[in-house]
Amino acid sequence: MSQEVTDRQRKYTLFMLVLVFTSSHVDRQIMGILGQPIKESLLITDTQLGLLTGIMFAVFYATLGMPMAMWADRNNRRNLISFSVFLWSLMTALCGAANNFMQLLLLRIGVGVGEAGSNPPSHSMIADLYPPEKRSTAMAIFGTGINWGILIGFLVGGWINEWYGWRTAFVVVGLPGILLAILVRYTVVEPPRGYSEALKQDTPAPAFWEVVSFIWRSAVLRHIVAAGALVSFAGYASVIWVPIYLVRIHGMGTGEVGSYLALLIGVGGAIGIYLGGRIADFMAARRGQQWLPWVVAVSSLISLPMLYLTFMATTPMRAIAAYALPAMLGTLYVAPGFALIQNSTPLEMRSVAAAINLFITNIIGLGLGPFTVGFFSDVFSQTHGEDGLRWGLATTIVILLWGVFHYWRCGVMIKREQIKGMPTAP
Repeated sequence: MSQEVTDRQRKYTLFMLVLVFTSSHVDRQIMGILGQPIKESLLITDTQLGLLTGIMFAVFYATLGMPMAMWADRNNRRNLISFSVFLWSLMTALCGAANNFMQLLLLRIGVGVGEAGSNPPSHSMIADLYPPEKRSTAMAIFGTGINWGILIGFLVGGWINEWYGWRTAFVVVGLPGILLAILVRYTVVEPPRGYSEALKQDTPAPAFWEVVSFIWRSAVLRHIVAAGALVSFAGYASVIWVPIYLVRIHGMGTGEVGSYLALLIGVGGAIGIYLGGRIADFMAARRGQQWLPWVVAVSSLISLPMLYLTFMATTPMRAIAAYALPAMLGTLYVAPGFALIQNSTPLEMRSVAAAINLFITNIIGLGLGPFTVGFFSDVFSQTHGEDGLRWGLATTIVILLWGVFHYWRCGVMIKREQIKGMPTAP
């Protein structure tokens, strides 16, 4: 393999990784726009819907991500990503054939198993392609895959459901991923490890528990992992349940909801995550690395009151208007967090460090976020009827505020590390 990476190759690899990340979020987040028709078709509760969209998916996705990341630190990352895309795309298409809750649950677990092998090696490849001073921006571009995935999933899924039903929607969004898997395998080149920093991986990849110990000993890494998990709790819960809330409580159609949210979360969120990465790199270069987490803390605080107005709105247009800002800022945490973990971790453990971060983020965020809202929706519905979903969603605001605290503390720890001799106590 050539040790030279051309600028064209660098950009093409990042572009393909964005498409991979987009595909994963199409297949993952389409459950949000299809949640209400699935609930009515299969006669399931909100708690069961939370299991489908949250914890059962996340347990397999997050747990298997760690051994796959260890494999990626030792073997070809591109091939693992290609296989993963093929598997989750096939499982998504097969969701259209599910006839009951258990069948759909097993297929969604299959999607989670497939997605487990994608993110950690993608992070590692991006870190090899882009130096630390450009890494947050590169991660922001990669992170826009979340928003493009939601845009496609909500827009296509919403209208296909209205025209042909939710089963067809799964097939339509799942099958193109198989072609993408082939393109990744045969057109993407594996970059040399450590290329962007002129490093060579002379040290063998460490054992899993060595990486865990390294993260635990670092106050910066502890706080950034905790913060990302808590903020993603609110983010994943909103992405899954806000479309259900608009359909159920405000009486909107899935096509209409999908169109509005594709614009707000897809386009607006992509702009937000990209600008967030650029602003984080700008502030970190001029004011210090502590601004990587502080930029996220400020954006999250801005979102808090608007989320409350969204959940308590009396008309659909008021809910959508209030949600515009949180939708734009909701994934801003992704790029600074991903970049900071790669910046703070030795070359030989970057895939596993990313996997550990994703494990915690996905168990708490993707797993418990949607499930908790579904559970509390069922609880509050006993006394508040359909408005129980409003109060289930409102529980996420407290968790978001908790995440802001950890982003602030992470910045404090980084600032202390920049002052010689200053301890980084928790």
